[in-house]
Amino acid sequence: MKRKLKRNRIRCKHCRDIIESKIIHNFQECKCKAVSIDGVLDYPKRIFSSNSEVNYEELSEYE
Repeated sequence: MKRKLKRNRIRCKHCRDIIESKIIHNFQECKCKAVSIDGVLDYPKRIFSSNSEVNYEELSEYE
């Protein structure tokens, strides 16, 4: 069974900024520009630099 996303947000591991996509096509970027988020609850999307380290902490909530 697929989990339903209630809140789409992450925290940047570099600047500690918490960013959240609240409406569709609501692209958000942390203040240091290391990570970005998009997609609200329809298509959760994460954008981060291509090094081997994941640069964000997942804070999304599911039903």
